[in-house]
Amino acid sequence: MAGALAGLRVLDLTNTLMGPYATQLLADMGADVIKVEPPGGDPVRGLGPFRNPGMGAIFLQVNRGKRSLVLDLKQEAGRDALLRLATTADLLVYNMRPKVMERLGLGYADLSAVRPDIVYAGLFGFGQDGPHAGRPAYDDLIQGASALPSLAVQAGATAPRYVPLALVDRVVGLYGVGAITAALWHRERTGEGQRLDIPMFETMASFVLADHMGGRLFDPPIAPPGYARLLSKDRRPYATRDGYVCALIYNDGQWQRFFAAVGRPEVWRDDPRFRTISERTRHIDAIYGLVAEILAGFSTEESVALLERADIPVSRLATLASLIDDPHLAAKGFFVAIDHPSEGRLTMPGIPGRFSATPPAIGRPAPRLGADSRAVLEEAGLSAPEIAAMAEAGVTLSAP
Repeated sequence: MAGALAGLRVLDLTNTLMGPYATQLLADMGADVIKVEPPGGDPVRGLGPFRNPGMGAIFLQVNRGKRSLVLDLKQEAGRDALLRLATTADLLVYNMRPKVMERLGLGYADLSAVRPDIVYAGLFGFGQDGPHAGRPAYDDLIQGASALPSLAVQAGATAPRYVPLALVDRVVGLYGVGAITAALWHRERTGEGQRLDIPMFETMASFVLADHMGGRLFDPPIAPPGYARLLSKDRRPYATRDGYVCALIYNDGQWQRFFAAVGRPEVWRDDPRFRTISERTRHIDAIYGLVAEILAGFSTEESVALLERADIPVSRLATLASLIDDPHLAAKGFFVAIDHPSEGRLTMPGIPGRFSATPPAIGRPAPRLGADSRAVLEEAGLSAPEIAAMAEAGVTLSAP
């Protein structure tokens, strides 16, 4: 069965992680994604570990299912070739600054002139009509601008620090896919294309403040910003005698069952600080600290068994290694083994969702640089002599 986006052609002018992650999701859902790379390739090709240069682990993951076309867009022949390709494309995605696209002669007006119903999606740092417009942006910078490192200090860290994954790139990439599919649905109904601006900073501001507007939601403000439970210094995995457990005791019934299970029913019965969710939130450090003190007297196995019997959500604390070896993921067939023509056997994290009629799938493996240049240019109508001239001029190249 074909994926839900089968038949959709995407010109992917993105590199690094945020844009390639978004287009990888489109490829998993069946889109024909043409990754347009400069002659030097996507910089993430060089981010190891790797078996062969230019085929690093992260590149192999976020560029699966795509075809690689090398075009030097700074040369007129490269720009012209892209515009010819655009006449057959439904969607163009880029993550350069918009002014760079304009300088290249590849702005929205240029693309819509050759394909009026194209969806033209930019994923970049800041909205174009604010004082930060045009500033460079990377995941770490936007984490800082959206207050994530300072939230860590509010929650008990000794110094600001970034979340140890490319959170912004992943969140904005996911939001980008949602915005793109909405625009494609609008085109399906009306025949009208459009330009999408998907800024990292505003997306993450919305993401963070959805939890932490607090009293600033009201006008005039009635309290400072911040959600006390999420900022508690004791909101962390609970240390046991021999490890850690992750537990979320949340509603009244769970708290009552917890104190009964650990032999402390009087806490629930007699302490007014803990009887309602509003009072617990006001005294969140006290109640989380008490849980930490209690569970420190149990082993991990004892804690898990006790909380499961009380019907309280609990899990052991995973590591990266134990996550990869998780029995649930194994039972679900989450990881997919694929054979790459140059990189050998690869184990890919799979696709989390299920579609009953149009299931996503991991398609072709991530391409070598320029692996599909000739084929894609031929599909755009370029002749063999034209392609040879472009190669001679360094406008394109084909993988050996």
